[in-house]
Amino acid sequence: MLSDPLFIVAAIACLGVLVILVLGIGTFGKGGEGSAKRSNTLMRYRIYAQGVAVALILLYVFVSKMGA
Repeated sequence: MLSDPLFIVAAIACLGVLVILVLGIGTFGKGGEGSAKRSNTLMRYRIYAQGVAVALILLYVFVSKMGA
C-alpha cells in the first residue's frame, strides 16, 4: 500500500487539507475583520482541497479493486 503512488498522493492531499484547516482555525482565532476574511478564504480553499482528496481516495479504491 505504501509503495502505491496513488495512495501516497491521496495521503498528501489529506495532509494538505489538514494544514489548510489548521491555518484557517488559527487565523479565525486571532480575531479582527481582516482575519475573518482570510479565515473564510482558507476554509473555502479547504473545501476545494477536501473535494480533491476525496476524489483521489475514491480513485485509489476503484483502482485497487480493479487490480485485485
